Amino acid sequence: MSPKPKRRKCRCCSEFFFPDPHNLKRQRYCSKSACRHASKLASQRRWFRKPANRDYFRDPENARHVQKWRETHPGYWKRKNPVLDRTQPVPPQKVNPVESSCNVPPLPRTSQDDLAATARRVIEQGRNILGLVLPEAPAKLAAKQHCPAYDLQISAPSGSATADPAKL
Repeated sequence: MSPKPKRRKCRCCSEFFFPDPHNLKRQRYCSKSACRHASKLASQRRWFRKPANRDYFRDPENARHVQKWRETHPGYWKRKNPVLDRTQPVPPQKVNPVESSCNVPPLPRTSQDDLAATARRVIEQGRNILGLVLPEAPAKLAAKQHCPAYDLQISAPSGSATADPAKL
């Protein structure tokens, strides 16, 4: 197992950091964006200082290559209007109500009886949640259809379990 890396002082911000284990011997800058930018500039300066690299992009062969590319791509460097590049004309589309999408499932046909039964069940569950109906009372309610005693009951804000219908 390798020893724990020692902290190093960043050449840009002068703060201490732990270098990456893969670059222990070479890393001189921390990972902040400003420090990475300074590291890049320093690296480029070192590269251009070498005599072999001073004319790297200025040699006649490279100049011919760039000139040829510019001839084949005229106006590449000119700034284009970004709004015009992003918009595309969309042709009008006809709406055909007969066609249906394969992604949308067909709507189920519901009858009035199904809707009424569902509505009754939802109302009954709401009353159970509010405590207006005892859990065993739904069978009795279905037989009576209407029970005025349950309609008058509401939950009292004072916390009492029963509400007096005369006071309501």
